[in-house]
Amino acid sequence: MEPSPSTTISIPLPRSIKERIYIHLTHRAKAITIFVTTATPDDAAAGVPTPFGSFVYSLPDRYNPTQPLSTPLCAEEETIEFSTRLAKLVARRTGLPVYVGCSVSFKSTGLGGSVEEVMEGFGAVVKGVMEGLEGLKKEKGVEERVEGLRIED
Repeated sequence: MEPSPSTTISIPLPRSIKERIYIHLTHRAKAITIFVTTATPDDAAAGVPTPFGSFVYSLPDRYNPTQPLSTPLCAEEETIEFSTRLAKLVARRTGLPVYVGCSVSFKSTGLGGSVEEVMEGFGAVVKGVMEGLEGLKKEKGVEERVEGLRIED
């Protein structure tokens, strides 16, 4: 069995001084898994664990393609909305089932996680995930596995 193509992405958390968003993206033959968390470079270097957040499964709806179906497999109040929104968006854009694990925290941002900060962070995560998927699609030997991938704006 061949290993699934995966990539790790690190982007700065918007409006935060040291905090970063870390994304681990794996594209399997028939599903995508995404794990998203936040940490400072010091925490990441020291191996400080981040708390487990929400874990959501989403899949495209054949009868209503604009509204993917989703179900939380593990729900944490602080991250369930972010996880569900990300899973549904990626499922809709790619047409594939998606698993999202999310423990993103916006407490270290300037206003402590205002709506604007969360939406800016969500936009950064979506951009990172979609670029990561496109990069996996372009890797040599992976093209036939991800030929069904559609990147839409």
